[in-house]
Amino acid sequence: MMKRPWNKGLVIFLFMTSICQILQAQETSRETSATVPALIEFHKVIYKIWHTAWPNKDTDMLMSLLPEIEKGTVQIVQAELPGILRDKKTSWEKGIEELRAVVKEYQTAVEGKQKQRLLDAAEKLHAQYEALVRVIRPPLRQLEDFHAVLYMVYHYYMPGESLDKIRASVEPLRDKMTALNRATLPARFKGKEASFMEARKELEKAVNEIGVAVSSNDLGKIKTAVEAMHSRYVTLAGVFE
Repeated sequence: MMKRPWNKGLVIFLFMTSICQILQAQETSRETSATVPALIEFHKVIYKIWHTAWPNKDTDMLMSLLPEIEKGTVQIVQAELPGILRDKKTSWEKGIEELRAVVKEYQTAVEGKQKQRLLDAAEKLHAQYEALVRVIRPPLRQLEDFHAVLYMVYHYYMPGESLDKIRASVEPLRDKMTALNRATLPARFKGKEASFMEARKELEKAVNEIGVAVSSNDLGKIKTAVEAMHSRYVTLAGVFE
């Protein structure tokens, strides 16, 4: 029996299609992941400062860490926020400027071999690192999980009028909303519990409304429902600010 020859063109096409799908999935993951790799990497030097050098008043070690600090700072300054953190851009940029100012203090202390000033700068550097982490860290994981789905709907599927993708997002939105309804606030936000619960209730209504709108297949109604859901999400997220 003769073997059918391969269709090289088809094989190449399928291979390239697979590669494109993988790259698209990776890009979507980066867009919806509320992380900045450079900031995570910077924790390595912060850990050395805060858990070894600073408590032991080891100024020689603090001086030796300056090149790592400078390198990490450059990487953070050059880092781009993922799309899902676009609303944090102003706070992030302000935090970056404050980080650069603290690193400048650290450099000056090292150059002048000023031990106490160096210890003070190390303490400020740790505090500023923590401040940057707070800018991008979601106050409630379940809220960020919901936002990851909403982000794609609001910024991609709705502008592209991709009704099938919006329709396919309804069930994930309901699942994330169910998890959000079960979530409890961290202790530091207990004073905002009443506002949180009211805003969460309004968001749940919006999720139910998007389901009804999608069933109508009316693009105008769907866009209105998506806008309302996004607006109520912003209100809920604003409770933590």
